[in-house]
Amino acid sequence: MASAEQLKALMRSHNSGDDEHFRAVALQIAAHAAHLGNNQLAQELRALIDRARRAQAPVGSPRAVPIARSSGELVGLVTASYPDTRLSEMVLSEKISDCLREVVSQYHQRDLLRSHGLRPRRKLLLVGPPGCGKTMSASAVAGECDLPLMFVQLHSLITKYMGETAVKLHLIFDAMVQTRGVYLFDEFDAIGSHRDTRNDVGEIRRVLNSFLQFLERDDSDSIIIAATNFSGMLDHALFRRFDSIIAYELPTSAMARDLIANRLTLFDISNIQWKAVLAAARNLSHAEITHACEDSARNAVLAGNKAISTESLAHSLRARNMAAHRRKTKGPPSR
Repeated sequence: MASAEQLKALMRSHNSGDDEHFRAVALQIAAHAAHLGNNQLAQELRALIDRARRAQAPVGSPRAVPIARSSGELVGLVTASYPDTRLSEMVLSEKISDCLREVVSQYHQRDLLRSHGLRPRRKLLLVGPPGCGKTMSASAVAGECDLPLMFVQLHSLITKYMGETAVKLHLIFDAMVQTRGVYLFDEFDAIGSHRDTRNDVGEIRRVLNSFLQFLERDDSDSIIIAATNFSGMLDHALFRRFDSIIAYELPTSAMARDLIANRLTLFDISNIQWKAVLAAARNLSHAEITHACEDSARNAVLAGNKAISTESLAHSLRARNMAAHRRKTKGPPSR
């Protein structure tokens, strides 16, 4: 059942016409219902929220950009998609969530800011361990802003021919002006590593210099997000070029519990012994916990069970922990 505070928050958001906050509170109520074992109510609430969101979008209204996928010279350099992920669906720390929501809010009010000689925060550097939500955050920002997620294909961007990579990079930054979107440079350390690295090649140094120049000059309405698992490898000059540096970390016990409850909404988890489960989830990333939940859910479905047992879930989490430990002891892949 919804708490008194949640009911009051629903009424306040309804009265102020804040539809996004109304949906966020409704999703919280759905998650709470699932946590209490009322999976049918949780499922019905989520379906109603999705239906309301779809109905609110004007039929035939133009997108923020005229394309659904890259074309022309951008073919092979970027892939475009329209994510429906929302920040309210993610389990993030309050600090990260607030920062991303501020970016979304400033994007929606960019004209007001620029009328006062100010620029919205739209150049983000996401750093932290793999599997902690960096790429999904980019999808959520794109979804909240109703923008395409333009995923930059680094393997196509970087070539062995002198000057060719910088030319391709120039094309991408030109596209940011012509085609509004969230441009994601994932595994950014591939081009953003220290320029004084001994085993580096001259072409990569030139690419980084070009990126720094393009990033500083860019005044488009697009949002630029760079993400890396290895922040220590990045050139120091990069950090001052970004509006925000957002550091991701492994989930806390409270976040891990919320993540498990959200992922297993359709199952009965009322008898889960959380102390044992959270102990098994310690040191795992968001993605690894999600995968462990899916492993346990598959086992339950195949066994004809509607409930998730502590033993099954803890076993899946421990297996993911052992696999993660083996990967760490082998060290990161060579570049």
